Amino acid sequence: MESEITVSVVIPCLNEANSLAICIDKAQTAMKNAGIAGEVVVGDNGSTDGSIQIALDHGARVAHATQKGYGHALRAGIEAARGKFIIMGDADDSYDFIEVPRFVAKWQEGYDIVMGNRFRGEIKPGAMPWHHKYIGNPVLSGLVRLFFWTNIGDSHCGMRGFKKEVYKQMDLRTTGMEFASEFVIKAVKLRVPITEIPITLWPDKRGRPPHLRSFRDGWRHLRFMLLYAPNWLFLGPGLLLLALGLFLVFWLFPSSRTIGKIELDVHTMFFGMIFTLLGSQIIATGLFAKTFSYSARFAATEGIISVWLKRITFEHGLIVGGALALLGFVGDLRIFWQWASSGFGPLDQMRRIIFWSLWMFLGLQIIFSTFFLSMLGVARRTFIGDNELSEGVE
Repeated sequence: MESEITVSVVIPCLNEANSLAICIDKAQTAMKNAGIAGEVVVGDNGSTDGSIQIALDHGARVAHATQKGYGHALRAGIEAARGKFIIMGDADDSYDFIEVPRFVAKWQEGYDIVMGNRFRGEIKPGAMPWHHKYIGNPVLSGLVRLFFWTNIGDSHCGMRGFKKEVYKQMDLRTTGMEFASEFVIKAVKLRVPITEIPITLWPDKRGRPPHLRSFRDGWRHLRFMLLYAPNWLFLGPGLLLLALGLFLVFWLFPSSRTIGKIELDVHTMFFGMIFTLLGSQIIATGLFAKTFSYSARFAATEGIISVWLKRITFEHGLIVGGALALLGFVGDLRIFWQWASSGFGPLDQMRRIIFWSLWMFLGLQIIFSTFFLSMLGVARRTFIGDNELSEGVE
């Protein structure tokens, strides 16, 4: 029999004695009636209420997670699964495992990942808190669509099917509820065939408070998405600040400006310099984050970073940064020389000081950022100085 198994139903479990047997029996019945050679694997996360014995008594295999967390329980079950196609779902009977054959049918049609969609299906009264139904899930799923250019309507549905070989390519890292977000994001980045099917969400039968903590877990989902989308977290805001700062500096460099009854003078120009430097620092941090994510094999694909590493070398950054720093230094030196020649009297050249100092600070920032980026490049065997990419993502 191990060689005959094609589908594995994986159920993460932590003290689910009230409902676990129902889920196992439904999954086994559904597969038997559909002629599917399958198994049920329970990823146990340290249950103490008899859930383990219940799973064994009902014909499931048990995989023990050595660490706490929803992600760890799922990983233990998935790694122990023997099927080529895996279907995961919660142990509280909120997802109906009678629907397993529908997921298998989509896999047989050629889809590598089959997501359940509760909003296209039905959410039974009492199955989902109102703030999850109308705020949490729609907002988080909308952000996934916006950040990662996908059309998945229910990114956080707990029932989904996937090929085990695709799961291995994802190299999932998270341990908590954000496992669901990481799964979808990496699946999208792998560009594998994905589809959704409408499913029904039922009130759970756990008989105890849920493990999910709405605000804590919602924040963890959002935090993970932002960290995984540096273009939105860093590069977008950084470019806006940089553009605003440069506009103010150049606009106010000749003289003060009046808008209605408001006069904008050198103080506003000073804030323009601050915005420019802050924006450039945020952009640099975004580049660090993107490069690190590829260095640590955290991203599924390289994207434009590999192109940058091939075309923009360490020396390019030093040349640009050095030229700007030198330009600003010479400008400030001239101002200092004129001030010294006048006997260090009143200094009334704040516009010029701000203007030239900006380029000196920006140039120094580029130089040091280039050094750090090169260190991240060396960490992934990317020889930036030789303008050569020796190794791609495996």
